[in-house]
Amino acid sequence: MAKKVLMVVTNHTTITDDHKTGLWLEEFAVPYLVFKEKGYEVQVTSISGGEVALDPNSMEEKPEWKDAEAELKNTEKLTKDYALGYDAIFLPGGHGTMFDFPDSETLLYVLQEFAEEDKIISAVCHGPAGLVNATYKDGTPIVKGKKVTAFTDEEEVEMELDVHMPFLLETKLRENGADFVASEKWTDHSIRDGKLVTGQNPQSSRSTAEKVVEALEE
Repeated sequence: MAKKVLMVVTNHTTITDDHKTGLWLEEFAVPYLVFKEKGYEVQVTSISGGEVALDPNSMEEKPEWKDAEAELKNTEKLTKDYALGYDAIFLPGGHGTMFDFPDSETLLYVLQEFAEEDKIISAVCHGPAGLVNATYKDGTPIVKGKKVTAFTDEEEVEMELDVHMPFLLETKLRENGADFVASEKWTDHSIRDGKLVTGQNPQSSRSTAEKVVEALEE
């Protein structure tokens, strides 16, 4: 039986009136292709469903990404039913996730079910925004006591977007009890702590996906 991976992406498109955002393409396309190359079944969903907007700064003309991009034209809306039948969940980033991931009751439900069943939960860059309010049924944050990484406060400040974010991702994860491990900004850095896999930035897209594969193959 082929392993099944659920990918959940953002639908949020604006940071300010003149600053567009969305899904960061590399963080979706590279892991998607890693999973497909392994023969996994990949289900792409989004918070609201429909066509997914890409962050304009992430647009790259890479022919090898075309199949992945095609998956974003008409995505299924994430529902609670997606908590069943998958071996791993993967949350790509893009600043949009900072706005629609943390308060999505559906995403929080799905993540809680994955955590309770000790399934693989993974996220890269701003994707861990989906983890900041995710808890076990007893209220314990799923990141508490776990080694995790994500887009760092230093990287956010360098982009000059920290003042526009609803919160700082690194700070929030630390507040939730995560053992946050940062590497040099803009370098490939991913961490696996048991069934929890996280990556720091776009440069970490492939290594994060490969650690998910490693976990799935055990």
